[in-house]
Amino acid sequence: MTLPNTAREIHLASRPEGFPTSDDFALVEVPLPAVADGQLLVRNLVMSVDPYMRGRMNLSKSYVAPYEIGEALTGGAVGEVVASNAPGFEVGDTVLHGLGWREYAAVDAADATKVDPQAAPVGAYLGVLGMPGMTAYAGLLDVAAFKEGDVVFVSGAAGAVGQVAGQVARLRGAKRVIGSAGSDAKVKYLVEELGFDAAFNYKDGPVAELLAAAAPDGIDVYYDNVGGEHLEAAIASFNQFGRVAMCGSISNYNTTDPVGPRNIGLAVGKRLSLRGFIVWDHEHLREDFVREVSGWIASGELRYQETVTEGLDRAPEAFIGMLRGENVGKALVTL
Repeated sequence: MTLPNTAREIHLASRPEGFPTSDDFALVEVPLPAVADGQLLVRNLVMSVDPYMRGRMNLSKSYVAPYEIGEALTGGAVGEVVASNAPGFEVGDTVLHGLGWREYAAVDAADATKVDPQAAPVGAYLGVLGMPGMTAYAGLLDVAAFKEGDVVFVSGAAGAVGQVAGQVARLRGAKRVIGSAGSDAKVKYLVEELGFDAAFNYKDGPVAELLAAAAPDGIDVYYDNVGGEHLEAAIASFNQFGRVAMCGSISNYNTTDPVGPRNIGLAVGKRLSLRGFIVWDHEHLREDFVREVSGWIASGELRYQETVTEGLDRAPEAFIGMLRGENVGKALVTL
């Protein structure tokens, strides 16, 4: 194939104050990347937008370096190898890598993983079979130490991570699985499509009251994607020795006045365990995750949705929409 001389990528134009806006991003045309020894030139097919990216737009200390103003953003992507200077990779291979937000990427071969587009749609490797799915699996089973018979509450349950976490709990023998979401349509999706025992729209009233009604016997595990009022509600509903897998706090990502649980003192008497985690600390579960979740998808026992936006130029729009909860399941951008 004839390659272009230039390619487009999305840069961070400014650090957002509160919710990001389109002015915080810039669509820039750059020379086609040169490919050094040990690298691949990849034409991206699909890229991911994820909540953690919002934190990287701030100039603050975190577990991963912040994005730089005037430089291309990064994130998960799947693409086709169009040139290779690395053994083991050939033109035409499909690879998963971390240089999304651009049409073409020069990727170090060590940072690229071959995926099979015949085994699953390429977007699945960024969602249910990718980082979000692995995050759900590891958070529930390793971090929250889920066991059969637990009552499990998942916040942000219709998102990329939540939709998997709730179903893994159900398939692993939870006594009851409860989810929260931000619309009645998402609540219906959780119960009717994904098999949650109960779900509620957190906009319908105080979360503590909604959760107490959905879990009259209390909860044992809380998979926390939201933080804030949801975490406070979970602490109130916990049975003794409850466990929290603290995955994210999206309710506080775009505010200058974060809300924290006011009842954290209950954690002492209830002997609660609240544990934050990062997915790459749980690579020992990778083979189990792929085998078990792939099997459930193949059998139809685990279902998922994706919200797909077309066009690199619309990636900021997709990202902002995801932060506002407009997506169902994994938010993806096709290039």
